[in-house]
Amino acid sequence: MRKLLNTLYVTSRDAYLTKEGENVVVRLDEGRHFRVPIHNLEGIVTYSYMGVSPALMGLCVERGVYISFVSNSGRLLARIGSSTRGNVLLRKRQYELAGADGESLEIARNFVIGKLHNSRIVLQRFLRDHNDAPGQVSIKQVINYLSKLVHQCLETESLDELRGLEGIGARAYYSVFDNLILHNKDFFEFNGRSRRPPLDPVNAILSFLYTLLTHDAAAAADSVGLDPQVGFLHRIRPGRDSLALDLVEELRSYLVDRLTLAIINTGQVNEQDFIFKESGAVLLTDDGRRKVIDAWQTRKQQEVLHPYLNDRIEVGLIPYAQAMLLARYIRGDIDGYPPFMIR
Repeated sequence: MRKLLNTLYVTSRDAYLTKEGENVVVRLDEGRHFRVPIHNLEGIVTYSYMGVSPALMGLCVERGVYISFVSNSGRLLARIGSSTRGNVLLRKRQYELAGADGESLEIARNFVIGKLHNSRIVLQRFLRDHNDAPGQVSIKQVINYLSKLVHQCLETESLDELRGLEGIGARAYYSVFDNLILHNKDFFEFNGRSRRPPLDPVNAILSFLYTLLTHDAAAAADSVGLDPQVGFLHRIRPGRDSLALDLVEELRSYLVDRLTLAIINTGQVNEQDFIFKESGAVLLTDDGRRKVIDAWQTRKQQEVLHPYLNDRIEVGLIPYAQAMLLARYIRGDIDGYPPFMIR
């Protein structure tokens, strides 16, 4: 397993990123700047309007460091990655499987089963830790329903049907998500998933963290030689990292949703960390983004026992571990793709 490196998050919109030797330099207003060696980084996520110098882009491509450009609302605008890595035969086989409905269904099925299972476990753990919280009956009903959906996924015979089950499961899960929010309920009210733009503070945090996870998943897929744009569950669209989105599905409840709840329920963010637009959009402020990023970075450095590898790895390496296992399956080294399923 490779070493977890750092991701540089540039939250200032007036920052300009450039290159000095083997260093990434972030220049701010009033001549302020700081630098970090390129060999310490595995990715850069920037919210800057000023941009990145061509020289730094070239250095990042050469060293395999991904740069993701993100809008103020948390939407991924563009991504600059390394030149194609890995065995070309692996990508050729990936394209063949993606073009065959039967083979795509077998892989996509495990992404969805992983998502439904992990969503159910998140709800179960909440009930275990908060057995006096409101909404117990509704949460238990959704837990049972998600279990039934897992069995239906095993029997589905088409990708469209599988996508339908995934959507139904997501709606059921989010229908009780508000019950998991225990702090400052008047402000952090969740009435369902909204995106592009997020319409409440909870969705603002979720969307922001989902973008960060997608960046990590795309970089992980490329690092093992897979094409991040060619997925199995998500349809292929120009400019979309469909495979990264596939990997995100099974990880979102464990990595993002639980962290979002922790950030809110422990009071790490408050009303001053959000901007309410006239359009109805709700965005994180610069300070709000920094708080969420600090929590994300801390979470990534924690260790967890990987259920398939049976080894303790840093949480930030989970996307890489899953991309590696998917590559092994595509090469024929293992009999099936094992989703990351928490216990």
